[in-house]
Amino acid sequence: MYKVLVSDELAAEGIAILRKSVDVDIRTGLDEEELIRIIPEYDALLVRSGTDVTSSVIEAGKKLRFIGRAGAGVDNINMDAATKQGIIVANAPEGNTLAATEHTLAMMLSLCRNIPWADSSMRRGEWKRSPFMGIELNEKTLGIVGLGRIGREVAKRASSFNMRIIGYDPFITTEKAAEMGIESMTLDELFRQADVITVHTPLIKETRHIINATTIATMKDGVRIINCARGGIIDEKALADAAISGKVGGAAIDVFEEEPPKNSPLLNVPGIITTPHLGASTVEAQKNVAISVANQCISVLHGGEASAVVNAPIISPDLKDRISPYADLADKMGHLLVQIIEGKIRQVSVTYSGELASMDRGCKILTRMVLKGLLDPILMSPVNMINAEVVARDRGIGISETLTEDASGYKNLITISVTTESSELSISGSVLYKGGSRIVSIGGYTMDMVPKGYVIISRHLDRPGVIGRASTILGNNNINIAGMQVGRFIPGEEAIMVLNIDNEVSEEIMKEIRAQPGIFSATFAHI
Repeated sequence: MYKVLVSDELAAEGIAILRKSVDVDIRTGLDEEELIRIIPEYDALLVRSGTDVTSSVIEAGKKLRFIGRAGAGVDNINMDAATKQGIIVANAPEGNTLAATEHTLAMMLSLCRNIPWADSSMRRGEWKRSPFMGIELNEKTLGIVGLGRIGREVAKRASSFNMRIIGYDPFITTEKAAEMGIESMTLDELFRQADVITVHTPLIKETRHIINATTIATMKDGVRIINCARGGIIDEKALADAAISGKVGGAAIDVFEEEPPKNSPLLNVPGIITTPHLGASTVEAQKNVAISVANQCISVLHGGEASAVVNAPIISPDLKDRISPYADLADKMGHLLVQIIEGKIRQVSVTYSGELASMDRGCKILTRMVLKGLLDPILMSPVNMINAEVVARDRGIGISETLTEDASGYKNLITISVTTESSELSISGSVLYKGGSRIVSIGGYTMDMVPKGYVIISRHLDRPGVIGRASTILGNNNINIAGMQVGRFIPGEEAIMVLNIDNEVSEEIMKEIRAQPGIFSATFAHI
């Protein structure tokens, strides 16, 4: 029988499922050295958040075929090492959805009715009512930042309180949001209109400190703010200061930038409820994630598939050798495109030209890699080759593929066209004879760009001095230009410039570049 190691506490229901089909060892509290010593004898490893599955552990697990995380996050698993070893990594992303949803609502109700402080007062032997005057949710506006599984469930339940629900999500169309009873709008509009704001986004570069001193200043006086998603989405000092000043009427925080939050300024501020990351801490949630990961483990060990794979699936060797360079290019093209296009995506169209037209099955995999590149950077749950198409369609994004032998002079060509609510943009790339890849067109402008590293893409007036002014700003900030591509249709009119640079560029510097005469737009991207 297959042997499975459970190295963190797992609900009994999950253990019972495992024991019907495999040998199970439950050994919790192992340090890395102990885990490395025993892991070679196991076919699968199941963890929660307590076990750090490092590259050394994975390399020692010569028999490992499956690593399961009983929960949504996989931050404690070295994904690159697992993928390199051909080990399937899966999680249980939906098992704690309702738990997190209900905790968010509990925090919102407790906050609006001052329940924690009223309870403390009673326990001190007091009978005071006026200090704990609350507000009703009826006819208030709830702003939901992030309309994934949890954000949607929060909206569904909040509507029963007769709240007006507004939401922001860069990958949910206005029509799709309307189907869920949510008014879609920009983040700035949401901040200005909401009486209560709850965040349900991943913690990425674009969402770190998305609520800060500047954005709080644009909100209604007395706004209530809730975070049961990820620590770091809110600038804790800015929130503490705003609560003390009265600008923020209260906050409910379940997650922190540092956990445990030893030095958080939020811990001793009146009007802020804090809980120790309890979003998924229900009996039902722990049961659900244990059952999910146990079933996936058994399926994989017996030759089946996992329903929530979070790393690249295993592809047959013959097809893998053929599509690998194209898959890498497709992922990078999608990742670049999502950083430079504006608006919520409605449609993704991919055209495969030249020799790619003969690889129908391979093109379907490549389309999923395009979608992964587009969606993964900003969504909370990992997007991969397995779930990319489902995730896109769930967000109302149309997907189409076209195969043609005409590759416009290239041996092979991938062209991605994305249509949003406000714009349309296409990008083309090709894999060269020696295996290197290039982006050969952006928005119809021809170029020869290596899809790697830091870039600035600008549209500007094709006149002397325009490019020079942008370059001078970078030089003054000690940012080196490694390469430059310029394309145009008609001399003296609009042109495009792609600058390869050696360092990340701050938003302050980008604003300075955009402010220069003759520059219509400028976007920083990291491929």
